Amino acid sequence: MLFHSSLRKDLARNFGATLLILATIVMTIILIRTLGQASRGSVNPSEVLLVMGFSVLGQMTTIITLSLFIACVATLSRMYGESEMVIWFASGQGLGQFIRPLFRFAWPIFLVIALLALFVWPWSHQQIQDLRQRFEKRNDVERIAPGQFQESAGGNRVFFIDKDSPGQTWGNNVFVSSRDGRLESVTTASQGRIEFVGSDRFLFLENGQHWLTNLDTGETRLTQFERYQLLIDTDMVPINSVRSSRQSSTLQLIEQPSLSNQAELSWRVGLLLTAVNMVLLALALSAVNPRVGRSYHLGLALFVFVAYYNLLTVGQSWISAGRVGALPFVLALHGGILALALVWLGWRHMNWSWRNLWPSTLRTPGALS
Repeated sequence: MLFHSSLRKDLARNFGATLLILATIVMTIILIRTLGQASRGSVNPSEVLLVMGFSVLGQMTTIITLSLFIACVATLSRMYGESEMVIWFASGQGLGQFIRPLFRFAWPIFLVIALLALFVWPWSHQQIQDLRQRFEKRNDVERIAPGQFQESAGGNRVFFIDKDSPGQTWGNNVFVSSRDGRLESVTTASQGRIEFVGSDRFLFLENGQHWLTNLDTGETRLTQFERYQLLIDTDMVPINSVRSSRQSSTLQLIEQPSLSNQAELSWRVGLLLTAVNMVLLALALSAVNPRVGRSYHLGLALFVFVAYYNLLTVGQSWISAGRVGALPFVLALHGGILALALVWLGWRHMNWSWRNLWPSTLRTPGALS
């Protein structure tokens, strides 16, 4: 049908352009944030693009939903602005007839949003956590680059090496400055290597000197050694040992219905329900007076989207705190928005106005005279 095909083509063009613009903006913001984290030492500089990619992938549900919403509002507002809606209405097409082509266009997008929210969202956050944990769990020799002073993970040591091995398991001309309470030590060695003893990591130094200074008394002791053993990490926690609800799979959230898991599950399901409601809201919001312009309705549409997502986030915190149940909140929020959208859409479809609610005698005061 010409009516459906022309509408879907306009929706596809607007959706593609909006998705590209929003994805570019989000990628730029996340890249700047990730570079800042790398400069602070919380992200491996060589994995910045990888962390950025996983972060963008986790935000794709919001990006796609907003792109779909803007595409629907922009397309329908343009039809109002260029008087195409007058032609469709004159040919017997009411506003309710737009629901079918809109959902026929949007159902593959709904499927993508569901897959992203239920499966890709936890997987991407899990990968980011693994990358950060792997970077944080490096031993202190791996943290430093040749020719640079670097602070250790606990902040109580400063390392320097002249050269390192390809596998970063040993280095030449090692300098270590550490502080334990009021004792300060400086250790130099011609060579150092990493070895595991049980679950602990040790730095073995060879052919060096060790200066120990008591900061209270000023007493200094010099020790020369051929081999020196320095404890680096104790009881290494394996990666993937601790998972928050955000990194847990959807099946794990269902099997372990704690408050935090219920809150996370309501968020993931709510992302799909939000996308469905956004399409209906876009149809109700898109009516525009050709003489006024479309900027007002686009601004109102963005406000509705931000308010809806803020309610979704607030509800997640309420469920996690035990202030409200997950199922009642989902039914109240998304069911209430659905009812509001349908009533608003029916109002537009029947072309009602506030004047219809007043008696005819009140609308025409001179009728009784």
